[in-house]
Amino acid sequence: MIDLYTWSTPNGRKVSIMLEECVLPYRVHPINIGKGEQFKPEFLALNPNNRIPAIVDPDGPDGRPLALFESGAILIYLAEKTGKFLPRTPRARLIALQWLMFQMGGVGPMFGQAHHFLRAAKEQVPYAIKRYTEETRRLYGVLQTRLQEAEYLADEYSIADIATFPWVARFEWHKVDLADFPAVKRWFDVIAARPAVQKGMAVPTPP
Repeated sequence: MIDLYTWSTPNGRKVSIMLEECVLPYRVHPINIGKGEQFKPEFLALNPNNRIPAIVDPDGPDGRPLALFESGAILIYLAEKTGKFLPRTPRARLIALQWLMFQMGGVGPMFGQAHHFLRAAKEQVPYAIKRYTEETRRLYGVLQTRLQEAEYLADEYSIADIATFPWVARFEWHKVDLADFPAVKRWFDVIAARPAVQKGMAVPTPP
């Protein structure tokens, strides 16, 4: 059974969704980042970068336990472990990885900055709010362009969609109306209806 160390953030939910989609048994260890539990020595032993999520798979690729952090790396690992949600043909695989990297390098960091300056910053920083909300809308536009031509980010449902969905699920935090991006809304609604996504989005269960 895989041990999942997580909290209710988009990055954490990527992995719980993937575990649900792959029907892999897992045990949840909530790491309350609001209380600083990510800085405890036992968690830092798994991820010295003090970020969730992290996993420990007792049945690693060489038969030994594997501890892994970074949500994108975990998604690739689970896809390779199960043979699911990452295309096998070289061209399709690269397209899926391209959109996964788009999420990791663009959507996650920029949406996260928008979250911070719109919701959590101790003072209003107009320049930062303008910069990150405009970049967030630009990235929604990139998703819109792609999803006008393809049902999913990588043509078929993949880890690229699993990684991106939890960030788009906070569209209200970004002050974005999905009606402005109809292809994104169509994609969002289709993924939101998947039972495994609904289960994964509810991890960890609130106390």
